[in-house]
Amino acid sequence: MDIFKTPKKVEIQGNSINYFRQGKGETMLFVHGITTYSFIWRKVAPYFQDNYDVILIDLLGSGDSDKPLNQDFSLKRQAHLIKDFCDKLQIKKIHLVCHDVGGGIGQIFAVNYPEMLLDLILINTVAYNFWPVQPIVAMRTPIIRQIAMATLDLGMFKMIVKRGLYHKTELTDELMELFWKPMRDPLGRKGFLHFAKCLDNNNLTEIEAELRQLQVRVLIIRGEADAFLNSAISEKLHAEIPGCQFVKIETGGHFIQEDEPERIANCMIKFMNK
Repeated sequence: MDIFKTPKKVEIQGNSINYFRQGKGETMLFVHGITTYSFIWRKVAPYFQDNYDVILIDLLGSGDSDKPLNQDFSLKRQAHLIKDFCDKLQIKKIHLVCHDVGGGIGQIFAVNYPEMLLDLILINTVAYNFWPVQPIVAMRTPIIRQIAMATLDLGMFKMIVKRGLYHKTELTDELMELFWKPMRDPLGRKGFLHFAKCLDNNNLTEIEAELRQLQVRVLIIRGEADAFLNSAISEKLHAEIPGCQFVKIETGGHFIQEDEPERIANCMIKFMNK
């Protein structure tokens, strides 16, 4: 079964949101980060789509979702969009699985809508004020954004992706084609840069107290070879979220879904079945 064969669209807050859905059972909603879109779950989703209702979403400004450059793509906005997305699809409860800045979206969602969560799984997540990291910070500066628009090419992007992998042999032409697909279109590039511009770690520092009171089951998975996000992020989340479980995978880079899909899937299954 190929979950990516049939893309679906739904209008949320006046924007077309792209997603893929397959399977039956409890709903698992997978949320990507800033340099990716729904494809990043391509090796993980197959472990779940026989037993769960699996949904892979393209965030606003990403993948094949709308990219309205006059709108807010912040983590806070995206969290509320996901709530509206679930309401539109009449989904009451979800296992929420999030990567990278998607993890920040998941934290905001958990604080605001804990009653909707069966559990929350954060994979190589951002949090607090320990981010964003370079080169995302540079993208906020107008002149850097202009340079990026003019010079961002496949070679440069390939270097970023390679740095995010532990197993460098996973850097295939197929993977690069998937990463690069939105960047072929000027609107796709502008959407990526606008997303970077909208990132504000105040969205996460303002929920620190709520995270310490969170009554949601949480699993944190960290690839210890993540070159972009510091281990202190996951360690602090683990220390401060009540009852939070923490798994470290030494052979996982930032894009751990490519490095160790079976291992992270097994961790998730074990956690969800407890």
